[in-house]
Amino acid sequence: MENTLPVTNDNGYFEIRLESIGGMGANLCGKMLGELGALYLSLNASSFSSYGSEKRGSPVKAFVRWCSADRQIRVNSPVVSPHILCIFHEGLMGRLPVLDGVEENTKIILNTPLSPDQAMQKYPFKKGELYCIDALKIAMECHSRINMVLLGAIAKASGFIPLDCVKSLCSDTIGKKYPDLIASNLNGVEKGYELLSEGSLISASSPQSASFAKREAFTWGYDNAPLGGVNPRFGSTISNDLSPSREGYIPLFLQEKCINCGLCDSTCPDMVFQFREGSINGKPAMVNGGLDYFHCKGCLRCVAVCPTGALVKALEKDYPEKPWFVPNKDLLPDSILYEKTGPNGWITSDSYLDEKRVDGGIT
Repeated sequence: MENTLPVTNDNGYFEIRLESIGGMGANLCGKMLGELGALYLSLNASSFSSYGSEKRGSPVKAFVRWCSADRQIRVNSPVVSPHILCIFHEGLMGRLPVLDGVEENTKIILNTPLSPDQAMQKYPFKKGELYCIDALKIAMECHSRINMVLLGAIAKASGFIPLDCVKSLCSDTIGKKYPDLIASNLNGVEKGYELLSEGSLISASSPQSASFAKREAFTWGYDNAPLGGVNPRFGSTISNDLSPSREGYIPLFLQEKCINCGLCDSTCPDMVFQFREGSINGKPAMVNGGLDYFHCKGCLRCVAVCPTGALVKALEKDYPEKPWFVPNKDLLPDSILYEKTGPNGWITSDSYLDEKRVDGGIT
């Protein structure tokens, strides 16, 4: 079918950017949007993704460009100012600069159970039009992938992408490779299209949550660095919050079972275990004090290597009030803010569902 783009930038492109983490299907969603434009909307289209290590939990961006069939796409750089910005995970907000490049005409789709008004009060939106959808809940109910729900939401928010075209795309791609899963995924697309909230215009004067106040830069230099130039903060860096990489699981420390062998510390890639001076059987020794969840990305290597069962796999959502362990807190400036461990939006359907949802290996 022929289609006309309702709005384009100065180069004549309609641009989409997806912000996600590995494992939620943003890469596939971006590819499908590229195919949607080229094969179903009679547009010229390009799409590509950007990510570091190809693993679950790592940040992923997908970029899509469309233009009319009588033009050529001559730009291969990432999408800076998208017409549609889809944020796959609420936990990205405030941790990564996912709102960079948002303009007045940008339509922002946020995967969250919050309403647009609640989201605008909680997160630092300044421009654009905000749409909210609880894609995780819909995916759980439909036994669909989250990316299929958000694909339907993107179609609805665009105002010009027909739902039938999206369903045909899903049938022709996923349906051929995973025929047993197409019904549930098509249901997810339909629900995403139907249940997307009404758009709410974002005002620069909207009240913002105090937790997202501007944080001061951590400026250690030649004159004020600790002696020896060491970083007294246990973990990767002073400000590297690895909790967004978690997919709903955390290692739970049972100190009464710990024999202080140190295997967890030696296998941990992010130095989250805190050993302090203490005593064992009346003799001075280094004692395992537990984890600094601020730097724990939930890889669960420690659980696999622990010989006594002192570390077990647990659902993060079951421990929303467990406080962060902050070592050497007296060395940190007041401008460094810390939160409590908990879901923080970083619960994927694989860990949140009580029953295992088959995804057919689609990533």
